[in-house]
Amino acid sequence: MQKTVEGLRRELATIRAGRANPALLEKVQVNYYGTPTPINQLATISAPEARLLVVQPWDRSVLGEMEKAILKSDLGLTPTNDGSVLRIVLPQLTEERRAELVKVARKKAEEFRVMVRNIRREANDKLRTKEKSGEASEDEVRRAQDKVQKLTDKYIQAIDKALAVKEEEIMEV
Repeated sequence: MQKTVEGLRRELATIRAGRANPALLEKVQVNYYGTPTPINQLATISAPEARLLVVQPWDRSVLGEMEKAILKSDLGLTPTNDGSVLRIVLPQLTEERRAELVKVARKKAEEFRVMVRNIRREANDKLRTKEKSGEASEDEVRRAQDKVQKLTDKYIQAIDKALAVKEEEIMEV
């Protein structure tokens, strides 16, 4: 469940908020000599200003491929190629776009809540199996199920908290 919450935080980091964040480009795959490679393995990505990302490749021959990959991504960003680095200026978000991004964040959070609930269901199934096989008493199983439920509630709250922080970040002008 802890890994699920961490996964949600990574997913939310890739959703664009008002300011530049190098994690925005984490999912961008560059065709590097025929192999799809994450852009962060081919370049240094920095955010020197609030609305600017700078991508500095270690191999300049791949600069054109990086530019194509960023253009093809669903981020809606347009890089500027100066021959040695890519500069990506993040446009100001409109209210409409902010609302869309909040919806995307909520959808992601719900997917991760479902993952946590699935983990709870699997744990409860294992407990019932132990009860049926005689490895554990009914009381032990009941106490363990209560602990599993408390853990589930704790991690769902963590997901809700991460979502609230991201929503606030997105809506911040």
